Amino acid sequence: QVHLVESGGGLVQPGGSLRLSCAVSGIDLNEYSFGWFRQAPGKEREGIACISSKGERDGGPFYRESVEGRFTISRDNAKNMIHLQMNNLKPEDTAVYYCAADKLLARLFRELHTDRIIREPEYWGQGTLVTVSS
Repeated sequence: QVHLVESGGGLVQPGGSLRLSCAVSGIDLNEYSFGWFRQAPGKEREGIACISSKGERDGGPFYRESVEGRFTISRDNAKNMIHLQMNNLKPEDTAVYYCAADKLLARLFRELHTDRIIREPEYWGQGTLVTVSS
């Protein structure tokens, strides 16, 4: 059985940082690309970052423009973990953040450039809430 379990969410002031983690079990991380999505209140879920099974060796990771330069996705296959380092957080970053896995990087990459999800990834986590507020 596949499980993706996010952690690390919480309340942070504007300009602050948080590091989200996703613990993965039930699949071989070497066969999957991973992404982070988020869903703000009253809005569609959107992809914000993705990384291939090869990590940085294919030219990635890749980011939605709104988080480029502030967020960093990384993976630790040995520990079965995916991370999202979020710096310079803004109130508009407030959302539930989800970890996702898919065998095809292209599917996750496409979601970085759409207003709504075209095709859901193979696996989702349950999400962790990030609130950016003073």
